[in-house]
Order: sequence, then C-alpha cells, then structure tokens
Amino acid sequence: MKASALEFRLRYLVHGVIYAMGFTAPWIYLRNDLLNQGAASAEFWSGKALWLPAALEIERAGWLSLTGASNLLLGLGIFFALAGAALRTWGAAYLGSAVVKDAGMHGDAVVADGPYRHLRNPLYVGTFLHTFALALLMPASGAVFAIAAIAVEQLRLIGGEEAFLEGKLGQRYLDYKSRVPGLFPSLRAKVPASGVMPAWGMAVLGEAYFWGVALAFASVGMRYNALLVTQGVVIALGVSLVARAFVPRVAEA
Repeated sequence: MKASALEFRLRYLVHGVIYAMGFTAPWIYLRNDLLNQGAASAEFWSGKALWLPAALEIERAGWLSLTGASNLLLGLGIFFALAGAALRTWGAAYLGSAVVKDAGMHGDAVVADGPYRHLRNPLYVGTFLHTFALALLMPASGAVFAIAAIAVEQLRLIGGEEAFLEGKLGQRYLDYKSRVPGLFPSLRAKVPASGVMPAWGMAVLGEAYFWGVALAFASVGMRYNALLVTQGVVIALGVSLVARAFVPRVAEA
C-alpha cells in the first residue's frame, strides 16, 4: 500500500481533487431522491455544511444547546486547523520548505531534529488533522469521503516515501524507523538531535495555506457561517500560491 513516484509527484493535485470532491459531494445531487426519506436524515446528509446539521443533532440529543454545540464544533475546527498548521510548520522548519514542496523524494540524510525526534511523519499527520477542520465545512457525506480518502492517501504516501528512504539510506533509516513512531507521536524524544537548525520564517511562508485556514476559522468562525469560512479557505489557498513563488527550489545535483 505505497504510492508510486508519479503519485508522490502529483500529491498536491490528488489532495486538491479529494478536497474538491468533499466540498461538492456530487453524489448527493445524483441520488437526491434518497434525501427525502426522513426529515432529520435529509437535513443531516443534505448538501449543507456539516457544522450546522451536526450542531442540531447534538442539540436534539440533549447534550448541549444549539449555541453550545456550535461553539464546541467551532472550537474543534480551530484546534484541528491550528494543530495541523503548527505540526506541518514544525516539520518544514527542520526538513526545509524547498524539500517539502519539491515534486521528488529526497533522502540525503536522516533528519532527527524537531518533531522528527518524536514522530516520523509530522507533515502527513498535520495534513490529516487539517482535514478534520475542513470537514466541518463540507456536507456530511463529503466530510466522511474526504477524511477516509485523505487517510488512505497519507498512508500510501508514507509507504512510498519510507520505502524510498530505506533503499537510499539503508540501515541508518531502519534504525531510526525502529525507534521513532510513525503516526502517534511520543511525548519524549526517541533519538538524539542531529544538529539541524530550523528555518522558521521560510517554514511559515511555505505553510501559509494551513495558517490561513486556521486564521479563517478563528477570525470569522463566531459568525457561524460555513460559507464565509470556506471563502477564507479559498483566499488562504490563493495567498499560498503566491507565497510558494518565494520558496526556493531544491538545487539540482
């Protein structure tokens, strides 16, 4: 279950298609007749963003008021967006934004600094956390699809990249892999620092999209308007495309 070199090269396009499918959920309109089989079910699985229907379901269950449920979901959205952005930025600061954005796989040395002392795949885990925030803005079925599809894609990319690193670095990477967890971080560092100095400014610039999404949730989320937050996500994407022009490319060998 590992991605090919071509899939790795096209990973940003693949992610974009998955998110676009999650937001549009075209199958809803192809099977619209099924949405009329019950008012509550239709409301939850309709084309509305998950945020409000989920809050209504929580209120109906008697757990929280509608306002309380909406605030809880907003808090989760902000948390996942910030956690994803922070984890990716932490990883990019040590790995290098040029490497993070490059189309090819790289394995000149084992990076065992920053988050890589606690977790082998902070970038992929950060993207997965980010997906939970975006899911609140998608229809319920689109959210389920996006979370599942992104999870599978992350696992495929991890499998492909780790196989590449094993072949390139051999026992050095195998020793590192045996000590540092892949998906669930250890609170304690599992390996000594290797001496890489972080480049925080370039990392923040390279991860501008993720910070933009977190800002969209935090700044306009209290208006409880999923469309408004979604517009913030689109703006964040646009800003990140401009910012990417300032991220240096990996020097060719």
